[in-house]
Amino acid sequence: MSSQKGNVSRSRPQKYQNTTAFKNNKYVTSAQIKRANAKVHDGVCQRCKDVLEWKVKFNKYKPLVQPKTCVKCLQKSVRDAYHVICKPCALSLELCAKCGKKEDIVIPLGAEQQTNECEVQDVCPRRDRQRRKEEEEDNDSDFDLDGDLDSDSDRDIIANPNLKEQPTEQQKSASPITTGQKKLESQLELLDTDPDKDSVPDISSVKIN
Repeated sequence: MSSQKGNVSRSRPQKYQNTTAFKNNKYVTSAQIKRANAKVHDGVCQRCKDVLEWKVKFNKYKPLVQPKTCVKCLQKSVRDAYHVICKPCALSLELCAKCGKKEDIVIPLGAEQQTNECEVQDVCPRRDRQRRKEEEEDNDSDFDLDGDLDSDSDRDIIANPNLKEQPTEQQKSASPITTGQKKLESQLELLDTDPDKDSVPDISSVKIN
């Protein structure tokens, strides 16, 4: 810009161009910066909205510590930084809450609340679906565990490793028969291999007086 009187325009760009854009949360990630970046500037005109966004972008936005006095109702009801009119007065008088002029409002008052409600309504169904999916997975895992177990005794053994496996009723009824059969077979084998079996006299031909 020239120092010539009345020359307020400049045709050339700035001398030192920035290679990367400035990020307000690159080195400092405080809760204040996060709230400022997520804030919706509603109830203001386009020029005031650009000013507030510039302050947030370059980390110049300073939130209020305590409420300010509204210039219309004279009550301490201004809770947004750089605003001079409270939201109820700006809504009723249709004025910009920052400059106090009757300009076109870019974002109407209450849009931030509607946005939060939409986000909550969008998040709740997703949480419900995730919870139902986890419950179904738990039920499937329980079903697979029951399928791997053959009987109640197996579950008891898993619950109590010191508990020995008890034979079933079918095993109890079958075990004596199997043992008796084995004993009988062993005795028959001994009789077949006994050398004194032929020396036993035949008393069928002996006459009794």
